[in-house]
Amino acid sequence: MSEDRRIRAATREDAAACAAIYAPYVTDTAISFEEVPPTPAELADRIEQAQRGHAWLVVEDDGRVVGYAYGSPFASRPAYRWSCEVSVYLELGNRRTGAGRALYAALLDVLAQRGFRTAVAGMTLPNPASEGLHRALGFEPVGVFRDIGWKHGRWHDVARVQRRLGTEHGAPAER
Repeated sequence: MSEDRRIRAATREDAAACAAIYAPYVTDTAISFEEVPPTPAELADRIEQAQRGHAWLVVEDDGRVVGYAYGSPFASRPAYRWSCEVSVYLELGNRRTGAGRALYAALLDVLAQRGFRTAVAGMTLPNPASEGLHRALGFEPVGVFRDIGWKHGRWHDVARVQRRLGTEHGAPAER
């Protein structure tokens, strides 16, 4: 990754790049439990939806999108509205460059500024890179769902981790 790295809010125009980054995770791994890669149009809609209520960021290297991270609702019940689920994806050749950590840290800052109190993430096991990234960013393990997802001809476990956003402990501002 070059010195010309920039993190910014995603737009619909980033959907094709995000789709290209995500597709190998869908088709070749159990990191994502989707089975068919979403189209750029579908990802454009997801970007818009995330921007309305949470956030979607991209990281550029020399002006080219090489990764993205987003927040989404954790659960639908009203009491969960101050919690969110987060994910990060990098172009396969850009993993372990510091881009994922910078991107995720920026996303967590944006979500905290928007009043979210807790970020939750899930990761298919084993996934030492993702486990290390989440640990480095202060996520704590909260449990493992055993044999929860069937993909590529076998069952997979999913670890759940969470991290507090911000330092406030009292009643939250209404969302």
